[in-house]
Amino acid sequence: MSSSSSPYYRKGSPMTVRFNSVVGWLARHGISLAGMAEMSVRGRTSGQMQRIPVNPHVYESGQYLVSARGHSQWVRNMRVAGGGELRVGRTVRAFTAVELPDDEKLPILRTYLEKWGWEVNQYFQGVTAKSSDEEIIAAAPDHPVFRITVKS
Repeated sequence: MSSSSSPYYRKGSPMTVRFNSVVGWLARHGISLAGMAEMSVRGRTSGQMQRIPVNPHVYESGQYLVSARGHSQWVRNMRVAGGGELRVGRTVRAFTAVELPDDEKLPILRTYLEKWGWEVNQYFQGVTAKSSDEEIIAAAPDHPVFRITVKS
């Protein structure tokens, strides 16, 4: 869990950074691995669009973006920008985003870990889809979740 003075963030290893760059390239060229997409969000200081591969997650009738690594740069940018774009090939979907409070994250985090745990469990500090509700709730502050609404 994070300390109160510094929000949890786990930087990617050089191997992860290389993997993300390949996944982003694939998404830009129309190849989505297991539903991955490339997200663009405007940088809060640079004003430039920042790109990162993400795992859009569907739960019930909502679409979500979960930050497995914690309070990352894209999360900080999203809080300011309030939305961005998801791209797979030529299909670009603009969206708005609203961050969920911790007390609404449990079902989204559990189902996210069920689907994407093979890729992201390392960032959840021992919490998995099979963890108790209490354990997932305790981890919730370390993993921002945004409900996204695709603009038509």
